[in-house]
Amino acid sequence: MMRIETTTSHRAASGLLIMLLASTALASAGRAQGAQPAPAEATTQQVAPGEAPPPADTEEQVDISAPGGGGLDEIVVIGTRIPNVIRSTREVVSVLSQADIARSGEGDIAGALKRVTGLSVVGGKYVYVRGLGERYSLALLNGLPIPSPDPLRRVVPLDLFPTSVLASSVVQKSYSANYPGEFGGGVINLTTRAVPDKPFLTFGGTVGGNTVTTGELGYTYRGGDWDAWGFDDGTRSVPGPLRAAQATGNVIGLGAFSLGELQNIARSFTNSNTSVIQRNSNIPADLGLNFQAGTSFDIGDVRIGIIASAGWENEWQTKAGKQQNALGAGVVGGEEILLINQDFDFLSTEHNIKVNGLIGLGAEFGEHKIRFTNLYVKDVIKEARQQIGVNAADFDGVLLNRTATAFFERQLIDTQAVGEFRFGNLSLDVRGTYANSKRLSPYERGFRYAFSEEFGINDFVNGLQGPGQGATIAFSRLNENVYGAAVDLGYKFETLPVPVRIVAGYAYNDNQRESDFFQYRFQPSDALPIGVIQQRPDFLLSDFNIQTYGIFLTQTNTQPGAARYEASLKVHGGYGQIEVEAADGVQLVAGVRYEKGRQRVIPVDLYNAGFVDVPATQIDRNYWLPAGTATWNFAEDMQLRLSASKTVARPQFRELANQFYFDTDNDRGSFGNPLLVDSQLTNVEGRYEWYFGRDERITLGGFYKKINKPIEIIAFITSDTITTTFGNAPRAQLYGAEVEVQKIFGLDTLSDAAFFQSRRVQLGLNYTFSKSKLQVRQGDTAIDPTFQEVAAGNLFRDGARLTGQSDHIANFQISLQDQDSLSEQTILLNYASDRVSQRGAALLPDLIERPGIRLDFVWRQAIPIAGLNFDLKFEARNLTNTRFQEFQTLNSSRIDYNTYALGRTFQLGASLNF
Repeated sequence: MMRIETTTSHRAASGLLIMLLASTALASAGRAQGAQPAPAEATTQQVAPGEAPPPADTEEQVDISAPGGGGLDEIVVIGTRIPNVIRSTREVVSVLSQADIARSGEGDIAGALKRVTGLSVVGGKYVYVRGLGERYSLALLNGLPIPSPDPLRRVVPLDLFPTSVLASSVVQKSYSANYPGEFGGGVINLTTRAVPDKPFLTFGGTVGGNTVTTGELGYTYRGGDWDAWGFDDGTRSVPGPLRAAQATGNVIGLGAFSLGELQNIARSFTNSNTSVIQRNSNIPADLGLNFQAGTSFDIGDVRIGIIASAGWENEWQTKAGKQQNALGAGVVGGEEILLINQDFDFLSTEHNIKVNGLIGLGAEFGEHKIRFTNLYVKDVIKEARQQIGVNAADFDGVLLNRTATAFFERQLIDTQAVGEFRFGNLSLDVRGTYANSKRLSPYERGFRYAFSEEFGINDFVNGLQGPGQGATIAFSRLNENVYGAAVDLGYKFETLPVPVRIVAGYAYNDNQRESDFFQYRFQPSDALPIGVIQQRPDFLLSDFNIQTYGIFLTQTNTQPGAARYEASLKVHGGYGQIEVEAADGVQLVAGVRYEKGRQRVIPVDLYNAGFVDVPATQIDRNYWLPAGTATWNFAEDMQLRLSASKTVARPQFRELANQFYFDTDNDRGSFGNPLLVDSQLTNVEGRYEWYFGRDERITLGGFYKKINKPIEIIAFITSDTITTTFGNAPRAQLYGAEVEVQKIFGLDTLSDAAFFQSRRVQLGLNYTFSKSKLQVRQGDTAIDPTFQEVAAGNLFRDGARLTGQSDHIANFQISLQDQDSLSEQTILLNYASDRVSQRGAALLPDLIERPGIRLDFVWRQAIPIAGLNFDLKFEARNLTNTRFQEFQTLNSSRIDYNTYALGRTFQLGASLNF
């Protein structure tokens, strides 16, 4: 009998914080009066690994590559204490330089962005700006689009990007016409490193573990010999008999194929290596290796830069907890409560392998800069999962055992060329990109056993048919190509009574996607003998049993569009923008963007059924999108910004495609709604900024968004489980406020000792309050999961929150820093309040995700050993031991849809710098 076991170890970590807390207490006694380093919102340019920070009285420039470059920063004469990046952007922005990213200690940019005001990261991958879902966030690389290898979303998961390849990250929350019109909460523009100031060479490695994973019980399966390196060795290749059958264009099943042919296909699969889950009572530690190198040299008047980086990470995560669902509510003891349908204990182990590489070439000559970037990222999850529990609705409380194995491969290849040219008052930016993303998921295998007492068996059995029993295998493939090009031309007029700059540009993006999903089940010709149905998965589907008992393969998703869809999105965009210093210290930026978008999702009739019962998506929309921002720099250290704009949010391909996918993030099935339409947004924003000292600031802001036809996740009941799709709610609004405070305490006044003379404490706090609600009125309609028009009140509740929106997001950071060398200890505290993960099925209460409080500690230290320069980094994550919780409540009842322990994570890294 198979079973689930889990053990959680608890390790004290409070001792790690003593030094920093003591320093904080001392810092409150006084503040340094001397010069201080550049502000964290615009701190440094590229600093070679192991180098000390730049001098405290020098403000370095952050390397940023974005559309519509140039600006009015040269003519700002009042705001001398306002950082250059903040002045030149003219919009509401937050900037993470290399130093800021390094201070967070995060290995990928998604983790680092958690510290930005108003941002939260869901699932460790997707950035939510001010509580709006990831569909309202736009991610760019060097100002160019990047495709997503995730079939469930068009936005790229930002955990794919290692921080080592980036020079900066800019989050712009107010819209300007030089950016694509698909802008809801904000745009995240990542800039890769170009020309290094000095040559550098770094080799590094990490080792770490998690208290609920490392050295504890987990599940694994054999797979292939190259799994640990993120590549399949051919073990999971589609076997020849299945490829030949697919090539006929016929549905794989009896009728088009003989029983013998279907048995031959069933025998052709790799069996034990992909189906047998094994207990591993000592899950290995996490390991990582990385390499970075860069140099620059002169050829005449041209400065040439070369940067290369490569990395490999091998991480493990075990999840053990509850997975339940409710199909309805009932009255018990006079109180209406949720009625549990499925009630499973589960344990899954994910082996996550990441491989990345970057080669960048840069050239600087005069005021011109050219960068050529080639990026490769591969992210693989090898998962083994087991559930044990009951399904009250269909199987009358019979104990069930479900196992699954999978190998999810995500890959991104991105090639970009960017030229940024300045000819006096004339600026010209030219950008071009080709990118390809893939997601392969071969051999998704599932086995379902049910406990039987019949004939005295008293064990789990699988007859491949009957209540709670069966075996499936699936193959899926996604391929997406993105072609993009843009040109921006600007000119600054200095002979007019006031300084004026005019910018115009054109951008073209072409996304082409093809997605396949083939699912099959193993079916017996007749009832299997008692001795066979008790066998483990690989024996059950052995060649002998398949041949002897007539077990054959049959396809389960045969309707048009379910096995394959093709999708495209072509956008032509042109804009004009004027930047004026209307009065001393008053900047006005106004522009309008015209976008013509054509989006298609076509269900493919692979099997010549002659009809398609699922409509194709045909969205052709043209938009005029105005945007304006006024900045009043009324004092040398203060300014006020006001902005307003209109933008759009288009449905993502997966939200439109009627193709089933199993979402591994929440263990639920999902398919799209081809009748979705674009969402349109009206945005208003204001922010007050006070830079009262170097590296010190207070900002206060407010925002309001009105969304017409927002896209929301809808849950509905199919058979015995919850499935999700998407729908346009009639309208919604979001409003809120945010505050950010950053303060420096110098320690040089506390003592004449060298330790205090070079150190300071940096405190940072940001908080965002937001409120959202759907607006559903009498007479409003919406499209339900069967693609029929119904009353909107049947799917959405008036006043309900937008999915993914947290009312409260707060980040606190305290860091002890040495200004003369690399020595930095940082405590980071992150909080996000409850948010809706999806609508409840049949108008039951919404499902709630509780992110809670996370406490992290990062220590970075440079240490010379035997004449060599080493950088050491220690990380302690989730010291609060916060769990992942997704649940549903009604009065005193609670259903845990997905609740499990995350554990505390500790990692030690070292790098050798030359």
